[in-house]
Amino acid sequence: MPPPRDQQSLVAAARLYYEEGRSQHEVAKALNISRSSVSRMLTAAREHGIVRIEINDPTGRDLDLEAELAERFGLRDCRVAEIHSGDRPLQRVGDLGARWLLDTIQPGQRIGVSWGTGLQALVQSIPDDGGLDVEVVPLVGGLSAVDTAISGEELVRDLAGRLGGRYQRLHAPALLTSKEGRDVLLAEPSVQATLDSARRVQVALAGIGRVGRGSSASLVTAMNLSAEERAGLDAAAPVGDVCARFFDAEGRAVTGPADDRVLAVSLADLAAIPTVAGVAAGPEKADGVLGALHTTVLDVLVCDSSLARALLSRAAR
Repeated sequence: MPPPRDQQSLVAAARLYYEEGRSQHEVAKALNISRSSVSRMLTAAREHGIVRIEINDPTGRDLDLEAELAERFGLRDCRVAEIHSGDRPLQRVGDLGARWLLDTIQPGQRIGVSWGTGLQALVQSIPDDGGLDVEVVPLVGGLSAVDTAISGEELVRDLAGRLGGRYQRLHAPALLTSKEGRDVLLAEPSVQATLDSARRVQVALAGIGRVGRGSSASLVTAMNLSAEERAGLDAAAPVGDVCARFFDAEGRAVTGPADDRVLAVSLADLAAIPTVAGVAAGPEKADGVLGALHTTVLDVLVCDSSLARALLSRAAR
């Protein structure tokens, strides 16, 4: 620490500048010193702990975790909701995702939407203001196997209504009980047209599932796999899904009967979309989200701080 007399000078300069809001020129005049001296004194006051600057982010983001995740996984952008006791992670992530979307989309763009509780929270956080000339397109067919409140069809219509844009429908289920049935629907011109539109969106919003939990477990049940087919799926060791497309811990797409019965864009289709944002909340999603990050499909991740820490912990092993 500097001598007591110098400390008093630093405190005097700091009070005038930080507490009274005077300019460096005014501080210099009050203390009868040069402006460059004031600048050096304020720097010294911070270095010696006389002044401590605390930044309170009103948006509730954890900027340090965002930077760590972006660097570790090569993300273009990352939004991490800072979670405290009593907070509802899903709601916080939805609000942060909604703000990211409104900051990102441009008039005339096409937005692709998958499904899930994370995306439901995001869509419900969008103000019902309208006025945006955008088109919302489903990335996956209807999902009767899960709660209809979080199905892609419902979210597409709701998001378009809130933004004041248009939307397309995908008149087909997401899951079929056979590849042959899926292929018949894929041959329908209306289905082909909607999926072609989905592949050409500028921004895609994707929920991320973890195998064995919630709607991801419902997906597998709805596929009506035989014992042999289910054994083959288990042997591939899937950890998560995006748009009902499963992948393993290394991010490799899981092929076979479980993939052949899905009517949706593929992981390769998603990788070709300019901006794909994954949305998830809760540390229980860590294995699925980590696998999704390894697919390199995601450009942006919106999550909460508990999930962010779990991802970084697993990645460090």
